[in-house]
Amino acid sequence: MTTEWLARHLSDPRVRIVDVRWYLDPARRGRDAYAAGHIPGAVFLDVDEDLSAPGGGRGRPAGRHPWPSPEQVSRVIGGAGIGPGTQVVAYDDQAGAVAARLWYLLRAHSHDDVAVLDGGLAKWTAEGRPLATDTPSPSPARFEARLRPGFVLTKADVAARDKARPLLDARAAERYRGENEPIDPRAGHIPGARSAPFSANLDGKPAVFRPSPELRERYAELGAEAAPPIVYCGSGATACHDLLALHLAGLSGSLYAGSWSEWSADASLPVETGEP
Repeated sequence: MTTEWLARHLSDPRVRIVDVRWYLDPARRGRDAYAAGHIPGAVFLDVDEDLSAPGGGRGRPAGRHPWPSPEQVSRVIGGAGIGPGTQVVAYDDQAGAVAARLWYLLRAHSHDDVAVLDGGLAKWTAEGRPLATDTPSPSPARFEARLRPGFVLTKADVAARDKARPLLDARAAERYRGENEPIDPRAGHIPGARSAPFSANLDGKPAVFRPSPELRERYAELGAEAAPPIVYCGSGATACHDLLALHLAGLSGSLYAGSWSEWSADASLPVETGEP
């Protein structure tokens, strides 16, 4: 979704803007950033509290951001005023790295009217567009979350996967190689995975998604034309950026929701380091 489109539809009652800012640094809070200034009309959803199941955390068996139940999704999304026919526009200040989690969560639960604001808050403010500090209170809507088969995979699914399906790691290349692991229990990657950093989906300043033909070429080189890939990252957020890029390229894939934070916490599972 472009900033130009959103600027024209700020007052459209069918559009729900959602601020999904979140930071790995525990000293920073997305909710505080939202309160300091957000796109007019936007509501806030928290990755930890709203878009993840309870019980997640660093080193915990379920990973840092466990996939939420349909019941939780129905409650949270409906409470944000999102129902059938609502066009959702999600944004963050990290070029979609976090907002893509909401994009994929909604699509996985059968709501296709959702987009990520290309360029996010950085592009919006660079263009001199307005910010607000009020907190909207949308009327609750009825949202019935229905998880589509194959959209979200478990640790067992990945361990038993068909090796013909590419397995893509959306983290930074140095974390994939195991040279640096500041967050999760072990360094490295799932055996057989290929490095596909989400940052390579972007170009420009402020960063926006690369054109669809370039994304298609990138993911074709990673094997995504031969079979829909399984994508993971640290905790199931930035992997959704790769899945959005695949969608823009006319391709598809599945999310391993537990991602590296879950896999690396299980000492019985193998890891690899370095390049393939």
